[in-house]
Amino acid sequence: MPQTVFPAAGTMFTPSGFSPHLASTCSEADPEEEEGPQEARGPGACVADGPPITSASLDTLIQHLVPTADYYPEKAYVFTFLLSARLFISPPELLARLCDTCIKQQQLDQSPMDTAKVRKFGPKILQLLTEWTETFPTDFREEKMVGLFKDIIHRIAPCDEAYWKTLNQVLQTLNQKLAAIAQGEESIVKVNASSVSSISDKLVGFKTKPPPIQKDILSICNDPYTLAQQLTHVELEHLSYIGPEEFVQAFVQKDPLDSTQPCFSEQKKKTTNLEAYVRWFNRLCYLVATEICMPAKKKQRAQVIEFFIDVARECFNIGNFNSLMAIISGMNMSPVSRLKKTWGKAKTAKFFILEHQMDPTGNFYNYRTALRGAVHRSQTANSIREKIVIPFFSLLIKDIYFLNEGCANRLPNGHVHFAKFVELARQVGEFMTWKQIECPFETDRSILHYLHTAPIFSEDGLYLASYESESPENQVEKDRWKALRSNILVKTKELKEHHGS
Repeated sequence: MPQTVFPAAGTMFTPSGFSPHLASTCSEADPEEEEGPQEARGPGACVADGPPITSASLDTLIQHLVPTADYYPEKAYVFTFLLSARLFISPPELLARLCDTCIKQQQLDQSPMDTAKVRKFGPKILQLLTEWTETFPTDFREEKMVGLFKDIIHRIAPCDEAYWKTLNQVLQTLNQKLAAIAQGEESIVKVNASSVSSISDKLVGFKTKPPPIQKDILSICNDPYTLAQQLTHVELEHLSYIGPEEFVQAFVQKDPLDSTQPCFSEQKKKTTNLEAYVRWFNRLCYLVATEICMPAKKKQRAQVIEFFIDVARECFNIGNFNSLMAIISGMNMSPVSRLKKTWGKAKTAKFFILEHQMDPTGNFYNYRTALRGAVHRSQTANSIREKIVIPFFSLLIKDIYFLNEGCANRLPNGHVHFAKFVELARQVGEFMTWKQIECPFETDRSILHYLHTAPIFSEDGLYLASYESESPENQVEKDRWKALRSNILVKTKELKEHHGS
């Protein structure tokens, strides 16, 4: 069925689906045992040396991020901390503290500076800030972030003029990336606007259904593999715009153990691209259901069902599990599933195999097994096509939701529950790898345009079209059919009067 960003209470997903690592994360030992040795180690020890940090104070975690002439934090730590730190401190405040610590430790405010020491430190601070701009570019939409970046480089530039050149290159790349993100967000807004306006029930006929006024999917594309390829284009485009920070910001809430104010307001709690991707999933569900319910003849409806079964199978073979699940969900919507005569005419053996793969039993055990297979194929791929992994996105969101709900951000002693964020970074990091894949298939603009703009029925419109196709079987359905016909007729009349005026 269509999905929402946030799982409802009573949902089938449970924390039992988490990795063994997470299970140990959420059942922390006595917090008193974690205070001493965890914080005693110096920078760099947190990831590489000895047991990993499971908890520490925010100040200690920030200190581990700060590079020196002889130390640079591991890449995994940088990603984990920059991803999770925004729950406790805003990116500009974190960067300000990072820069302030660097200035004091490296004595960058003194004259003359130790040139040899700064030349060892300079490349490391540049590398850290470059990693930040590459992984979390939207943090640098704020001018304060860019200003802090420029200031710290300005301080070390007298020791090596090459730092200015590197800074300019990093900022040029950053601006290009931000421009591409902004352009993508604008296009998503336009697509969403056209998708909303395409919800129409006026195509539902009465008594005898007339031929469809609009084109149907088979007239646009009758090759399942081609449609699966174009769906993969849409999926990968959406994925490319989603930043890792959106997964954290989607579930931000005030931590009762944290006395500080939330790090960002509702305005800055931006999850635009993530929400747009969920809306795309819902649209594809309704588009599939509309295409099946729309034809007047049973034979045509059965043909559409068989076509989408083949499309779903091709999506599975490609590794596009999100489109696969949307197609299955659309075919399982009540207005479609009640069409018993239509289903009886269709060849459905392959559909039940695909349904089995996406069966929610055992916290989607079959799907998770298939996903692991796709990931392994991607890691050993000989071609770009074999690298594609597009997860069932709503399940990924729910996994992260339950990780967030199942473990507190802070322990009772006030320490940041860092082990939780290591698991969060693992899940988001996998996603970041998958979203970077370039779509290897040729673009078909006519198909993409149809996928985004073809009129779809609302839920009421789907039921009405379904009843028009195969008559109601009981009194409840008959009453609903009558009410829907009346309602749609009134809306159609109002629409005509509106256009007439």
